[in-house]
Amino acid sequence: MSINLFDLKGKTALITGAVHGLGMAMAKGIGHAGATIVVNNYSEDKLNDAVEEYKSEGLNAHGYVFDVTDEKAVNEAIAKIEKEVGPIDILVNNAGIIKRTPMIDMEVADFNAVIQVDLVAPFIVSKAVAKGMIERGGGKIINICSMMSELGRDSVSAYAAAKGGLKMLTKNMATEWAKFNIQTNGIGPGYFATSQTAPIRVDGHPFNDFIISRTPAARWGDPTDLQGAAIFLSSKASDFVNGHVLYVDGGILATIGKPSNED
Repeated sequence: MSINLFDLKGKTALITGAVHGLGMAMAKGIGHAGATIVVNNYSEDKLNDAVEEYKSEGLNAHGYVFDVTDEKAVNEAIAKIEKEVGPIDILVNNAGIIKRTPMIDMEVADFNAVIQVDLVAPFIVSKAVAKGMIERGGGKIINICSMMSELGRDSVSAYAAAKGGLKMLTKNMATEWAKFNIQTNGIGPGYFATSQTAPIRVDGHPFNDFIISRTPAARWGDPTDLQGAAIFLSSKASDFVNGHVLYVDGGILATIGKPSNED
């Protein structure tokens, strides 16, 4: 019984932007738990290679090109996916961008661009997918939040605003849709070892030393560390979990950090 709670066989999962990095790691976890996975990108660049990588691991994977910030394109894509692949049982709103600019220097257009992708797009895609979930009597929605849903950091004002908003949007989705047997939750990743962070994950680099000393687990996360959370929130095991953000951060948010005189 306990094993079956995490079985995703027969389910279809849409993971937006899962052509690399953490999104791909979560999609692989969901796929290896039995689900058919659908990934998207705003262009064919990287999409075909990503689908081939999924298939190379024996996963049933499909790729679709559409812009998550374009409501008309999203509605058309969701209808096409559900016709060609099947009803979407699981949605992971993973697509996101960040622009690292001091707030005093940031252009309004750049601020708006981050808000559109990181906050408005999950609203658009969730609304499109939830309509079918409501008709069918249930579903799972996972919004990829961030530690910036709780904390600020230099030069990421737009990202923090978007991810803080996404945390509250997650709670409101749960408030409105739980009665339809839709569980809406979030995952908040900490700092992970990806190709993007490789240049700073070297001994002696100030940020690398900061992350290792700041994280109680004393290491960067491995992308596979996110898979358990993604599978849990996609599965029957989380049927009474709603409006929660599960932080997978090695304990960073649990502590104020070590004093400077402590080893």
